[in-house]
Formats: sequence, structure tokens, C-alpha cells
Amino acid sequence: MERSADGGLPRVLPSVSAPRFVGRAVELHRLRAALARPPAAVLVEGEAGIGKSRLVQEALDEPGIAARRPLAAMCPPFREALTLGPVVDAARDARPDVAELALTPLAGVLRPLFPEWGQDLPPAPEALSDAGAARHRLFRALAELLDAMGVGVLILEDVHWADEATLDFLLFLASRRPRRMSLVLTYRPEDVAPESALMRLTSRPPEGTGYVRICLGALDVPQTAELMSSMLDGEHVSDAFAAFLQERTDGVPLAIEESVRLLRDRADLVRRDGEWVRRTLADIAVPPTIRDAVAERASRLTTVAQRVLQAAAVLAEPVGLPVLSTVSGLPNNVVSRAVDAAVRSGLLGEDRVGRISFRHALAARAVYDMTPAPDLRALHRGAGRSLRAMTPQPVARLAHHYREAGETGQWRQYAERTADLALASGDHLTAVGLLHELLTESDPPAASAARWAQKMPVLAFSGLVGRGDLTRALRRVLDAETLVPHDRAAVRIQLGRMLLHAGEYAAGAAELERALPDLADDPFQAAWAMNTLGSPPSTLISAGEHRRWLDRAAVAARLPMTADQRLALVVDRATSLLDMGDEAGWVVAAELPDTAATPEGMMQLARGGLNIGNAAMRWGRYDEARGMLTTALARADQHRYQRLHDMILVTLVHLDWFTGAWDGLAERAAALAVVDAEPLLQLDAVLITALVDGAVGGSAADPGHAAVTEGGAGTVEERLRQVLDAGLRRGIVDVPLEPAAALARIRLAEGLAAEALELTEGPADVVARKNIWLWATEFAPVRTGALLAVERPDQARQFVTDLTQGLAGKNLPAADAALEMCRGVLAEGEGRSVEAAAAFGRAAAVWEGLPRPYEALLAGERRVGCLLAAGDRDTGLAELAHVQAGFTALGARADADRVHLARRAAGEQVRQKWRGGRRGYGDQLSPRELEVVRLMLTGLTNPAIARALSRSPKTIAAQLNSAMRKYGVTSRTALAVGLTQAGITPSQDHTTGARSDL
Repeated sequence: MERSADGGLPRVLPSVSAPRFVGRAVELHRLRAALARPPAAVLVEGEAGIGKSRLVQEALDEPGIAARRPLAAMCPPFREALTLGPVVDAARDARPDVAELALTPLAGVLRPLFPEWGQDLPPAPEALSDAGAARHRLFRALAELLDAMGVGVLILEDVHWADEATLDFLLFLASRRPRRMSLVLTYRPEDVAPESALMRLTSRPPEGTGYVRICLGALDVPQTAELMSSMLDGEHVSDAFAAFLQERTDGVPLAIEESVRLLRDRADLVRRDGEWVRRTLADIAVPPTIRDAVAERASRLTTVAQRVLQAAAVLAEPVGLPVLSTVSGLPNNVVSRAVDAAVRSGLLGEDRVGRISFRHALAARAVYDMTPAPDLRALHRGAGRSLRAMTPQPVARLAHHYREAGETGQWRQYAERTADLALASGDHLTAVGLLHELLTESDPPAASAARWAQKMPVLAFSGLVGRGDLTRALRRVLDAETLVPHDRAAVRIQLGRMLLHAGEYAAGAAELERALPDLADDPFQAAWAMNTLGSPPSTLISAGEHRRWLDRAAVAARLPMTADQRLALVVDRATSLLDMGDEAGWVVAAELPDTAATPEGMMQLARGGLNIGNAAMRWGRYDEARGMLTTALARADQHRYQRLHDMILVTLVHLDWFTGAWDGLAERAAALAVVDAEPLLQLDAVLITALVDGAVGGSAADPGHAAVTEGGAGTVEERLRQVLDAGLRRGIVDVPLEPAAALARIRLAEGLAAEALELTEGPADVVARKNIWLWATEFAPVRTGALLAVERPDQARQFVTDLTQGLAGKNLPAADAALEMCRGVLAEGEGRSVEAAAAFGRAAAVWEGLPRPYEALLAGERRVGCLLAAGDRDTGLAELAHVQAGFTALGARADADRVHLARRAAGEQVRQKWRGGRRGYGDQLSPRELEVVRLMLTGLTNPAIARALSRSPKTIAAQLNSAMRKYGVTSRTALAVGLTQAGITPSQDHTTGARSDL
């Protein structure tokens, strides 16, 4: 009995029970219907406290769904993630009879995750060095376990807290064919990071799946009244009271429930005329947030109960009474009574096996946040002591608790063990994240840092290297000068590998050279470092110096080492020799076997196929390149080497550019340009999008679907410049060669010869200093033309002479074709038209034989110009028609249009090919195009022209591109020159700079 607040007669406070399921009938029907038609993928989203978990639980209570053996997992809000922890814990809690599951040998991968099942799981397979392959194998094994357990529905709650491995596993399950398992995921959309893999699940529904997305919203006033009534023995709640509470809680069910409980605790609920009402509005206060309501309710419990709540908040997972007793520091009987009080208050709940936890994560967070920092550290310390006694030890949670307790030594111990577990499971990315934290977030002893650095899987950390803190941490360790030689060498080698993998070639090579004096007792690492220093892209040293490093590596490789290590060295040596244009590389490549006995060996063979196939492509041996790359791709797919798979794909895309297989090429390249954490792969893919778009639509072409690394999408020139700048910044000496050549071609076509020449200065310097003339293939012809255009004929002749000598005695088909192009350009510039036509003809024949049709057609076009200059009009015009047809068939529209205009300029009667749509103005500018180009001549940008003419920027861009095609040019600058020569003047209504884009 309590006295009323106004001093009246005593009254009985209402009993408050758990609320019924209210206001979600439609959503429940959709969820049950989806799960009744497996496989389904159901995404349940909504803000905290909106009722996602309750909706899922109501669906699982349906007998038909319960019969499908649902497995529920919860993602904890821990910073430290155990590999696939939520799913692993749920499978462990299900306590299957593993010996009766008839698992395949693949399940041996699961041993590190389930050490207590060691007697019943198959033997562990051999480790894989490729991060993608290792993770995929782990996913397959865990999926096999769930299938063997008969799990028909996998529920994962709070997916916004899921670690990367768990999210990738969900994507794996969603994409499996055939699909067996339904997925139900709950999450808060506001807490999902934009880069989260969950976005791929929510934005691209899995094919062949019953996809349902349920968005839970607020309860309305009648639903609020129904929920309140269900907590008050079903008795009526006044409409005014329900409206009042609904407004102040925004209709969030958990907020309504917490407010009703708090109002009861405050004695703010009054029964009047057979219904529950509130006291006067002036007297009642509803906390503005769930957190405030929980904090006030918790403060009304006893000090002992509050301590138990704090322990439960720190643990943040269901635990038994003994654990709560240890963490809180209270006797079992005292904890038991306190738990009963907290359960009655509705803050804590008990699951089916008697474990205690908060009923909602928000309530736990509220209690955690109001706990004093010293108490939190003591409670986390107690949690560590308690969890250490478990078998198997929950190492990720122990790392979490010791970090929060400020116990750095214990945190390092368990974080390293968690990383070891991830490595043993094949989850390289999780391991890298943990090791990265160990190296960068503490000031570890040098020996520990050296050990952690050596554990870093080299194929998994490029994304972290780019942040810089990891390399700085390793350099601090090296600067301390406290390492023994072996550890110092190991750290330097690993740092060098990290830098090389991230594309920082010059810095990586420098670290490897510094490591060599300490590698006398490790022949493989010494040979590997020497081979890497012998790799031409790594530094600006000469080919002779590279060859000396390679020869030193070959000597070191004769010392004892494993077969897989020796195989890796053979791949490296063949790659480097072929990169230098050395025929000896093919002899070394022939030493590679057809197969290997281990997964590591097969990975090296796949890598060899990629590297040697890429070299064959650079040489111009395109058929051989395709064969090698196709075989390597099959090996990568068979063994799930994801990184190699992607790199082979982008190399095949590059090969398709060379060989004229352009259908869908830009889209395929654009898809590869967004592959995460692979900067070199992205750069190559972006380069291809730019080259294809430039050939198809001119240098100002819209990038379409192409995505560009390190700066976003842009015009062809912008993308070429981005690739060029990234290659220069990273110190990869061969990457800038091709984009520089493409940009120089554009500048030379615009009449900007000085700029074209400047673009080729860097590549020419690299080739001369390294004495690797194979690398001149792409830029040599345009450099020769630029030298002649700026009236430096002597330098042009000397460059062609140097190229001739550099290629003498070598069988490099693509470079030989480029040399013939240079000879033709030189002869044409000196007025020797007949000799020039012959040289261009030889170049076209070589290009065609490779085949490289686009270059063959460009050479043919140059040959025609020389034939016409020599007076052979009939032959020239016949060949020019063939060239135009070739460009058209290839899809090179800008080039085809240019040749078409050339034929007309030569006096040939030709019709413009109609590309469909409304027939327009032929080669003449339409009135609307004329408006646009006259405004362009005033200096206005596309957006400013669009505003001036009340058109969209996309329309303006299309009209400018059309004008460029009609004038046979590929840039705004060249178009402006052509318009001026044609007598078209700037618009008088606008002057340069009159309109601003700001």
C-alpha cells in the first residue's frame, strides 16, 4: 500500500507485466510467408527499440518455421571480433552431435574455431597463403556444418555490429547455388557504415531468393494504447493518456514500455472511472530518451541490484549466475536475489537455459554509460578473470575486457591469440586488423612487435598500409635498435613486402636492400629479397643492375629450401627477365611444372601464369598471353585465390583492349575498378575505361559506369591523368608509360606539341636509364611526332636510332611495330612520303598479325595520308574506305568520323552513315549545337552553358560531343580551333567569365 501523491487515501500500485505483441500483424504475416517459401532473405530494419527482435521471435514461434531448425545468433557490440564469432557461438550453443554429422574433410578447417570438437572433426588441411582462398574455404566449411546440422533458417540480430568476416559469410550464403538456407537479418540502418558489406545485401537482393525487406515504424495512438493496456492486465487506458505517451516516446515500443514501468515506479499511474490515466500534465514528466528512463529506473533499485546490473552491462552477453557473482564481487545468494529484483523490474531477462542478460541492448548501454570509470575498469577486470576459467577460452572477449580494464599486457596476450585463431581459421583480414591494432595502438616491446609483424599475411593488408600508421609503427620498432639481427631482418622484410604490395615500390625495395645483411641464415628470404630488387618496376636502376641482383638470387636459391619456395623464386626470376625483354625469361618459364603437390605450390603456378601471361601481352605475343592467363584463371578459380582471380581478370581486360574485343569492355573494366584494397588492379582497370571511352567517344567522353580510384569518375583525360599521377606518386616506374602515351596522343592531335613532348619526357628518361626499350612500345611513336612538331628533327632521329639499337636482336613484336611507326613518322616529317607509307604499311601488317586492330587501323590511316601526299590518290582512297570500315566495326566512332571527313576532304563522294533516330543535319551543326558551341567559344563551362540555355548539363555534353564528331576532333580545344577556322564566332550575348559556376 502507498499513499497517493495528493495525500489522499492509500492506493494499490498497478502490476506491470511484459507487453503483448502489438501493431505488427502485417509485418509478421510478411515474415512468416517469406520463411514458408524457402530459401528466403528477410531484412528487418528499424531504429533501436522499435521491435525487430520481438517480430523475429514471434515468427519463429510458428510451428512450421520452428520445424526448420532455426539458429539464432547475436552480434555483440565488441571492438575485438572473433572470426565468425556470432555464428560460431550459436552453433556451439546448439550442441550438435558432431560425430554423427558425416562432415567431409573440408570441415577440418573449423578446428581452430571449435577446439572442443577436436576428437570429432576431420584433420586440419594445409594452410593457404592466399587470403581470399583461405576465407572462402572457411566459409564453405562453416556452411557445410550448418547444412549438416539441418539449419533451415539462420537469424542474425544486430548485424550493424557484425564484423567483416561475418558479413562476408552472409554474402557467401546469399550467393550460394543451390540455396538451402533462409536468412533473417535485423539491423539499425542509421548505424550501418556506408562502406559496410551489409549495403551490398540491402541494395542487391540475391537472385532466386524470396527477398523481403521489412521496415518497422512507430506505433500510432491506438496501438500505443493497446500496448499499454497489455502491460496493465488488459485494462483500458484513456485515449488522452495514450496520445500523451505516444507523442513523448515517438511511438517506439521499447520507449513506451520503459515509460509505463517508470510511471508505475513513480506512482504516476492513477486508476479513475475504470481506466488507467495519468496525473495532470503539469505534474508528470516522461524522460526524453529510453536511456534516461532506464537510468532512472535502475537508480530506484537497491545498491546491490545496481551492481549486478553494472556487471551484466559490462559482460554484454547472456551468462550464468556464477559469472555474474564473480564479476560483481558479490556472493551467489546475494546476486540471486538482486537478479530476481532486476528481472521483476523488466530490465534483465532469463533465456531458456537460465542465462541472464539485459532484455535490450539500449538498456545495457544506459547502465554502462552511467557507471563510474573506475568501477567499469574493475568490472572488466573481473569479467576477464571469470571468462579465463572457461573452456575453450573466449579469447576475443577476453581481449575486449582487458583492453577496457586498462590491462595492456593481458590485452596484448589475448589479442594476439585471437589473431592466431583467425590465421589458423583462414580469416586473414580479421587477423590483420588485430595485428594492426597491436602494432599501432600500444608501445610494445620490440621483440613482440617483430613477432606480430612476421605474422602479418602479406596478401591481406594493402588497405591498411595506405593509412601509413602501420608502416610508421614498424619503422619505430626498427629505429629502436634493440632487435637481434634475425628479428630486425624479419621486420624489414615484412615492411618491404607491405610497401611493395601497396604499390610503394621504391620505398619497399629500399627496405629489402637494408635487410640483406641480416639474412645470411635464411636463404629463401635472401633470395626473395634479391629477386625483388631485380624486378624492373621497383626502382630506376639499370637493366644490368637488375640482372646482377637476379643472378645473386639464383645463387642463393641453390641453398636448402622447400619446393614451394624454390617454385616462387622461379616465377619471380622469369617475370623479371621477361619484363626486361630478355629472351632468357622464356627458358626460365619453361622450368615451371604443370602442377604442384600443395595449395601453396598451386598458388605459385597461378601467379606464374598471371605474371608470364602479362609479360607475353607486353611483348605482343597475344595468343600465348591469352592461353596462359586463361589457365591461370582456372587455377585461381579452382583453389579460390580471389586476389589472383581479380588480377588475372583485369589483365585479360587489358588484353581485350589490345586485341579489339571491345564489346562490354568498358563495363567489365569499370566493375574491376572498384575492387577494394587493390590499388594496382584499380589503376589498370581505370586506364582501360579511359582508353576505351576515348576510342569510342573521344577524349571528352562521359565515363558512363566507369569508377575511378583515388578521385572518382571523370573525363577520359582526367582518368588518364589520375592513373599517371598515381603511378608517379607510388614510384611504380612502368605504370605511367601507357597513360602518358595516351595523353600525349591527345595533346599532339590538338596541336599542343610541346605538352605532348613534356608528357613523354619522363617515360623516355625511364627507358634510357633502365635500358629497357621494350617499355617504349606505347609512347615511342607519339614522342617522335612531338619532337618533329617542335622542330627538333635531330633529337627525333637520335631517338629512333636509340630505339633501333635497343631492340636489335630481340624478338619483341609489339615493340617492332612501334619502331616501324617511328620510322614512318620520321620519314613523313622529313617529306619522304613514299618511304613513310611503306613504313606505316609494315607497322600495320605487324599490328594486324598480333592482332592489335586499333593500332593497325591508325597505322593504315597514317599510310593513306602519305599515299595521298605522294599522289597515289586511288590507292589511298581505297585504303581509307577500308580503314573507316574497320574503325566502324571496332566501335571507334570518333576515329571513323574523322576518316569520313578526310574522305570528303579528299573529294570522295561518301554518305554519312545514319546511326538511327531522327535524321539530322549530316556533317553540319544543328541550330541547337551552334548555340552551344558559340557559348563554348566565350569560355563558359558546360554547367554555365546549360544554365544560359535552360538545358541539362548532360544535353550540353552530348551536343558538344556531336560537334566534335562532325569536326573530327577529340577535345574542346581542338573544336574551338576548328570552329574559328570555319568562321564561327563567339556568342555576343555572353563574354568569357561573365557567368560563374560558383
